[in-house]
Amino acid sequence: MTASNGSAAITGTGIFLPGAPVRSDELDQRLGMPRGWLEDKCGVQTRHYATEADSQESMGVAAARAALADAGIEPDDLDLLIFCGAVGRQPVPATAPLIKRELGLSARAFPAYDVNATCLGTLLGLDHAAMAIATGRASTVLVVVSEMPSQAIPWKQDPTTAGLFGDGAAALVVEAGRAGDMCLGPLLMETHADGYEYCQVGSGGTRYNPVTEAEAFEDNAVFSMDGKGVFKLSSRTFPRFLDQVLDRTGWSLGEVDLVVPHQASPHAISLMVKRCGIRPEQIFDVAKTMGNQVAASLPIALHQARLAGRIQSGMKILMAGTSAGISLGAMTVTT
Repeated sequence: MTASNGSAAITGTGIFLPGAPVRSDELDQRLGMPRGWLEDKCGVQTRHYATEADSQESMGVAAARAALADAGIEPDDLDLLIFCGAVGRQPVPATAPLIKRELGLSARAFPAYDVNATCLGTLLGLDHAAMAIATGRASTVLVVVSEMPSQAIPWKQDPTTAGLFGDGAAALVVEAGRAGDMCLGPLLMETHADGYEYCQVGSGGTRYNPVTEAEAFEDNAVFSMDGKGVFKLSSRTFPRFLDQVLDRTGWSLGEVDLVVPHQASPHAISLMVKRCGIRPEQIFDVAKTMGNQVAASLPIALHQARLAGRIQSGMKILMAGTSAGISLGAMTVTT
């Protein structure tokens, strides 16, 4: 399909996976647990962790250069850069200017800013890119996400939650007015704020003063999750949300050729398949071998689906998932 009438298309994808895959049985040894314990609890077999040579910006730039090459364009062709990681390099300033600088684009005056919807950040970034293109504010947008949850996962407090996560980066080039592999529909999103405390890192903002509340600041500097709360809220709300998404797009679930979900966990994806009536062959699932890479999960899965030949011309694709907040989100793609 050709992008037209101000619509936007993904014309390039790229990823970066740091280090060698870390197996769950290796982590079992470190935790002093029997072989197979962690994989049984969290469902993840392998994941990647950033090495000493990796930084959030270096990972993001590597993914960005891969996406630019895939789209056949140069960094100088960009006129907007959006970073959409759940946790940036630091609270102030935003991470996008650093990515822009590392790409050698400091002399270019185009905007670079962050958006944040935690695990749904990439969908929000794509929506911002599409809106910028539709309004004529940009023509070539780079959406970048780089995540390093390994720096703040609760191995001591909650190892079965810690075992879910992996590091990684992804980037997507979005353009208008040209043939694109994947043309974007609108972002549909809703937030159930009663789940605000279910997934959180409490420190790093205004909640705890690092000087006067140093102990509380340190205690809340790692990720915490109420797994039961997330499960109950998501299982209650997501099937209805998916029905609304399909109703608005005019698609039936049977017409969807591929569902690319946020890779929250193997158990969460299995639940989504069962609760929503999705056929197993409709799902692209890499959670067992990648873990939950936060906002990088979905675009990494999309890239891997392309490499695996799962995305072909004439398909209807649904990208969907949940995020801390608790929010639900989905975006359609046609090829």
